[in-house]
Amino acid sequence: MRNMDLESLHIFKAVVEYGGITKAASQLNRVQSNITTRVQNLEERLGVKLFQRQNGKLVLSSEGKVLLGYAERLLRLSSEAESAMRHGGPRGILRIGTMESTAAARLPQLLSAYHELYPDVQIELVPGTSGALVGRVQRFEIEAAFVAEPFAPSGLESQQAFVEELVLITPRRSAPIETADDLQQRTVIAFASGCTYRRILEDWLSTSAVVPDRVLELSSYHAIIACVAAGSGMAIMPRSVLEVVKAEDQLRVNVLPPKVARVNTRLVWREGHQSVALDAMRAALTRQTA
Repeated sequence: MRNMDLESLHIFKAVVEYGGITKAASQLNRVQSNITTRVQNLEERLGVKLFQRQNGKLVLSSEGKVLLGYAERLLRLSSEAESAMRHGGPRGILRIGTMESTAAARLPQLLSAYHELYPDVQIELVPGTSGALVGRVQRFEIEAAFVAEPFAPSGLESQQAFVEELVLITPRRSAPIETADDLQQRTVIAFASGCTYRRILEDWLSTSAVVPDRVLELSSYHAIIACVAAGSGMAIMPRSVLEVVKAEDQLRVNVLPPKVARVNTRLVWREGHQSVALDAMRAALTRQTA
C-alpha cells in the first residue's frame, strides 16, 4: 500500500469519471495501453479488482468504490497542500449542488462574500432536487450540496443553512385555501419526483385523502409561477423565491400550517470528508447565519 502513488490514483479516478479507459486516455493525452497498465498495477498492489465488466462497460467493484473515496480525498489534499504552500489559501474548483430555489434566493449573497475572501476558488453550482443531490454527494460526483429536510442522512454530515417558509400559490382570482380539503381535483404544478417541497405538499394532501387531478412537471420556478398565474393549477414554493421574482401581485399566496410551512435547508457532505475550500464555505455560511 505504501507504494501506491498519486499519479496512479489520478489515472484511476479519470477512468471512473470518463467512463472507461479509451476516454480517460484521450482526456489525459496518454495511450490506452499505458492507462490499462497503470490500473492493472494498482490492482496488483492492492490485491483486489477495482473494475468489473457489465454489458461491455467498466463499472466500479465494491473495492473500487471504497478506493475512489480515498483517491478523491488524497488527490484533493495533495492539491490543497501545494496551493497552501504557494498561495496560503483555498484554490481550485469547489463543486456544490443546490436546489433552484436556494440558488435564486439564498446563494448570491453567500457566494459573493465567499468570492471576496477566496477569489482563487472556482465555484461550480450543480442544480437538482434534494433527492438527486444527496445521491450525487454520496457517489462522489459533487463535494457538498444544499438540500431540504427531510433527507436520508446515511453516510452524510450536515450544517444548518437556511430556514424557508413554504407557501401555496394559486391563481389570483381563486378562493382562499384554508385546508387541504379545499384542493380536491386540482392540478399540482411541481418539479419532478425527488423534490422535497413537492413531497411535503403531497404528504399534506394525503392527510386529508386529497389526490391531485393530475401533476404537471416543470423544471423552473419561473415556468411554475407563469402556469399558476395562467390558471393551470397550484404549486408550493418558498416565499423567498416569490420575493426575488416579485410575482406576489399576479398570484394568490396562501399560508400553510406551520408544520408544513417551515423547512430547513442544510449543507451536506460525505461523512469524514474535508477540504480547505469546503471548510471555508462552511465558515462563510456560519458567519452569514449567525
